Amino acid sequence: MPVYVVLVGPPGAGKGTQAQAISAKLGLPHISSGDIFRENLKLQTELGQQAAAYMNRGELVPDDLTIAMIQERLSRPDCAPGALLDGFPRTPAQAEALNEMLGKFNGSVNAVPYINVPEAVLVERLTGRWTCRAAGHVYHEKFNPPQALGVCDVDGSELYQREDDKAETVTRRIRVYLEQTAPLIAYYQAAGVLMEVDGTQPIEQVTVDLLAAIAKATE
Repeated sequence: MPVYVVLVGPPGAGKGTQAQAISAKLGLPHISSGDIFRENLKLQTELGQQAAAYMNRGELVPDDLTIAMIQERLSRPDCAPGALLDGFPRTPAQAEALNEMLGKFNGSVNAVPYINVPEAVLVERLTGRWTCRAAGHVYHEKFNPPQALGVCDVDGSELYQREDDKAETVTRRIRVYLEQTAPLIAYYQAAGVLMEVDGTQPIEQVTVDLLAAIAKATE
């Protein structure tokens, strides 16, 4: 039976890093909804062209198009053992559509690990990021500070803070995410497949806890 894992976590929770580690350890392809959109748009597939038409009008891409892209990706041979889904589903309606889709592959959602990090910690992680103007080298004022304040170690260029790394923007992004995701988390909690992992721990420990939670859910 294929194994399907849905990884959930707010911006700044380290979801991307953990998705790579889990994917490698479990031998499951990492299916990111963002990557699938970019691939379809770049290759100008039929689905990509349909999505682009909505995006060019400034409209949201309908669920059925997103679901069709996900289904096409899951139908490829590398997904025969299952997949690690990241960025989809985002709503209970999408979760229901995913259940129906996975049924076609003789599977279901086995585990939904949720990397839980308090809002204040997320804001600290995301607002401390500074980028160099010359080549985009990234620093963090607490976790990876430059040797000289405001100056890139590599090329000596000025460090600046991107608009989406500023406190007001970051706080809004996190609040929107938490509000939008709350019904999805409740949905998977009611289904008995949600498992919370403390995302404030060191990266390696979060990976260990995520793998243990998934193993328990799929044994």
